[in-house]
Amino acid sequence: MRPNRRTRGTGIALAALALLAGALAAPAAQAAPPAAGGQLTDLVNPFIGTENEGNTYPGAAVPFGMVQLSPDTGHNTGYDHAQDHIRGFSSVHLSGVGCGLGGDLPTLPTTGDITETDYARYAAKFSHATEKASPGYYSVGLDSGITAELTATTRTGVQRYTFPATDKANVLLNAGQSLHRTLSTTVEILDARTVRTAITGSGFCQGTKPYTVYTVTRFDRPFTASGTWKDGKVSEGTRKSSGSAGNGAWLRFDTTKDHTVEATTALSYVDAAGAAGNLRAEGGRSFDRVTRAARGAWERRLETVRAQGGSDTLRRTFYSSLYRSFLAPDIGSDADGRYTGWDQKIHRASGFDYYQNWSLWDTYRTQTQLLSLLAPREARDMAISVLKIDEESGWLPKWGYGTVETNIMTGDPVTPFLTNASAQGLLKGYEDEAYRALKKNADGVPPAGSPAVGREANSPYIRDGYAPYIKDRPHTKPGDSDFDHGASATLEYALADAMLGRMARELGHPEDAARYTARAQNYRKIFDPSTGFFRARDAQGAFTGPADPAKSEGFHEGTSWQYQWLVPQDLPGMVSLIGGQDAANQRLDSFFAYDRLLGDPAKTAREVWVNGPYSYYNADKYNPQNEPDLIAPYTYLSTGQPWKTTDVVHAALTLFTDTPTGMTGNDDLGTMSAWMVLSSIGIFPVQPGTDSWGLSTPVFDRVDLSLDRRYYPRGGFTVTAPGTSSADRYVQSARVDGRDLARTYLTGADLRAGRSLAFTVGSAPSRWGTAPSAAPPVVR
Repeated sequence: MRPNRRTRGTGIALAALALLAGALAAPAAQAAPPAAGGQLTDLVNPFIGTENEGNTYPGAAVPFGMVQLSPDTGHNTGYDHAQDHIRGFSSVHLSGVGCGLGGDLPTLPTTGDITETDYARYAAKFSHATEKASPGYYSVGLDSGITAELTATTRTGVQRYTFPATDKANVLLNAGQSLHRTLSTTVEILDARTVRTAITGSGFCQGTKPYTVYTVTRFDRPFTASGTWKDGKVSEGTRKSSGSAGNGAWLRFDTTKDHTVEATTALSYVDAAGAAGNLRAEGGRSFDRVTRAARGAWERRLETVRAQGGSDTLRRTFYSSLYRSFLAPDIGSDADGRYTGWDQKIHRASGFDYYQNWSLWDTYRTQTQLLSLLAPREARDMAISVLKIDEESGWLPKWGYGTVETNIMTGDPVTPFLTNASAQGLLKGYEDEAYRALKKNADGVPPAGSPAVGREANSPYIRDGYAPYIKDRPHTKPGDSDFDHGASATLEYALADAMLGRMARELGHPEDAARYTARAQNYRKIFDPSTGFFRARDAQGAFTGPADPAKSEGFHEGTSWQYQWLVPQDLPGMVSLIGGQDAANQRLDSFFAYDRLLGDPAKTAREVWVNGPYSYYNADKYNPQNEPDLIAPYTYLSTGQPWKTTDVVHAALTLFTDTPTGMTGNDDLGTMSAWMVLSSIGIFPVQPGTDSWGLSTPVFDRVDLSLDRRYYPRGGFTVTAPGTSSADRYVQSARVDGRDLARTYLTGADLRAGRSLAFTVGSAPSRWGTAPSAAPPVVR
């Protein structure tokens, strides 16, 4: 510990928390006004992250719902707050993805004659002043004089349009355009109130195998006229249109007296019968009733975390992040339990709900653990769903969308995802099945006929101890290649091996445990002593790429500076490699620009750390907007300076605001939002794939967690830090259920057996957590 850091550390405390409490205090832009009673849903602003490539959506959904009904303004992932035309309200969105995906069946109300079928041309102009959004609800006034309102159930989206008085009130159902590449569509007008579609698409970054989504839309009153279009030609009276794309249906209503039209659209990834069944199961209710039910579902979710203290702005930002953390993964099974597996055959879920949409490279670091804590029943079903993917397709997923593998991102994220579920007690009855699937994944490579790439570089990794970086290697399958990112793939394989080794030991496989634990040390194979950093190696074993770690090659969305801390399984070993604790702390201080951060944390966060939503390379500083660095602030817990974790974490929290630009990069299905939630509470999963939770000072005086008694017998856990403020924010001591806690982490057993974690805070760093024994342990 450096004494001169103590008084200067107080400076960051004052500045960073002041920013959390003050500079974030701009009005909650376009959030719906609070309802009577002051519910937690009143604090949520769905517009956060809709500008500056946060890629969130403001529309209506329920927790983990199949349907996400939201406006599309022309941005490749859906909604961009900087734009002022809506192309349609489509039924499928993923929060925070970086490539075009979803946007199926954009539906738009219009008036007058129908002369255009390209939604970029018939898009409706609107003003943000007319928009409102809250959990499960969205509304907007279009310049045409139409008001559109959206709400949702799990498998249906409900729209209510209020038209001006006209006999040419139209609803356009565009089956041929979406955020992804549409391959084929069929539109059928079944009767005077019902339209059915089948949409087959492919997309997401580098393309995927096709998937099909089926919809049926039922209106609350008959059309006065209807028709279809195909390839730009509009027809009246036609009832069906099929083609490669460019298809749609239009429906007309007379609103000269009754101005309101309601429509319910049900989805299915199984078949048309599935969509019809979902409509029967969840449709038939009024718009207002569905809205109330959606709001109630969100209120129950948000009530699992009760935060006291902090500014109104901080609470809005926090609960908005918690809201986004519950948006995905999404239900994939129909109301009757049927779902389309990755073998493209129909299966039926029995005893669990089937989920889909797996951004595992992102979520395994934060959101997976948050759901294990706050939604363990759903998290268990999600883990079982991933096992079903292996059972039905022959391989575990990497980045799954709907019914197909995209192979986006690299490494082995499914292993820490599933070993986390095991460590949190969510796989009882499935442990052996999970272990067999993980062992196959860890020791092999998917065959050529499988859509999956798995651990693509596994053969050389197992033979030589590293994944080689091979420039311009032809891709044999769509998606990303581990060979393009050999250095980071090596680190992620080694992390996964450590977690699998621990699971093997707990399940009674000592030989496997020893083998995987030895492989977890493979991070050492890419350490270049001449530079003191990790570095890519080519197929012949030579270090390759620039020696400057800020310009290194072979790392996925980052540099050697950013990936050097991705050794959570053995930080003492990593620290030893770079010269011991003093050297590590000097490097960490440089990485976080710690001296500058002490003087102005918010400016350092925005101007030194963050360079743009997709600026991943040519950097030697912390990048809090992207996944490789999410654990990095907690490295100080292992270098004897835990107070600096609080300094860095609280500075990073200033990047989250309650405005449309309130995220600095993609949310990636709740990954960044979950980081904000966990770091605000003061517990963070520092070793993804285990049940270790690193500690830092909370930003709230008290947080009460309501926990499922089936997994957490005490039924709740409370974190307190009385008086935490800009002046008093450093941990002086910690106690669990009244007993002194000297270490800087909790375990899952602590959360299951305990009731409370109490921090005493003060104005300067203390010696709490500085002993070597206080650090999170090596994973063995």
